[in-house]
Amino acid sequence: MTHETTASVRSPLRFGYGTNGLADLRLDDALALLADLGYDGVGLTLDHMHLDPLAPDLAARTRKVAHRLDALGLGVTVETGARYVLDPRRKHGPSLLDPDPDDRARRADLLLRAVRVAADLGAHAVHCFSGITPAGTDEDTAWKRLAESLAPVLDAAASADVPLAVEPEPGHLLATLADFHRLRRALGDPENLGLTLDIGHCQCLEPLPPADCVRAAAPWLRHVQVEDMRRGVHEHLPFGDGEIDFPPVLEALAATGYQGLTVVELPRHSHAGPHFAERSLPFLRRAAAAYPLTNRSGEPSATH
Repeated sequence: MTHETTASVRSPLRFGYGTNGLADLRLDDALALLADLGYDGVGLTLDHMHLDPLAPDLAARTRKVAHRLDALGLGVTVETGARYVLDPRRKHGPSLLDPDPDDRARRADLLLRAVRVAADLGAHAVHCFSGITPAGTDEDTAWKRLAESLAPVLDAAASADVPLAVEPEPGHLLATLADFHRLRRALGDPENLGLTLDIGHCQCLEPLPPADCVRAAAPWLRHVQVEDMRRGVHEHLPFGDGEIDFPPVLEALAATGYQGLTVVELPRHSHAGPHFAERSLPFLRRAAAAYPLTNRSGEPSATH
């Protein structure tokens, strides 16, 4: 057996860092930083400063990023949570729930672009979310708009063989794991509709502890985001500043056989992004090494 670190032997998890937490860096510099720090991949948020999805020559620019990712040995998930990429005045606007069908179509078009980018990058998944229910819109109408808006995106994702991973987001129409299942059933349980699980969001508002959320979400898990958080407060925190006990969460995640990236999500810490990127990976590796070596069945594995 080769001499490897404890973390590399015991953890099958692959850790990444989100570019929305490195917004002050050029994309090429951000990717080089993550590779130098030892990350396995990147959560690439399509935004004006990082692979702008609305600027000309998207396909050519995407090819350059694909070559760079390959050269650096980084995996990638495409994320679509840029705050103002579509509307300079409305955070995350327009959404898939807006009353104006043209506005809904603009958001759906962004997701279609993201699917094409993901296919060209060989990404593990495309992340998205529902949006906040607009004032004056009843719940049934909002769910209908969400399902109708996502249908063509799911068709495109199926053709591209890229999973679409919807994230339950506090304050949004689709806020919880239960809400994800409502959408899944409404759409007829399409095979390429998956789940983005944010571990902090589980701590924030789910009835189950985060490790139990991971186990419950396992069959649909296509993308994972991770940060620290406190109960009832939707604030993404650096590791150690919140309440999450990470070793059992990462143990549960490893036991599912999840093959995608687990991406650090600290968008409000871009002012010190390189510092937090450097701190976060050793924390996650220590937490991953803290649980017993298990196989995919969850039973203790023999060690030598």
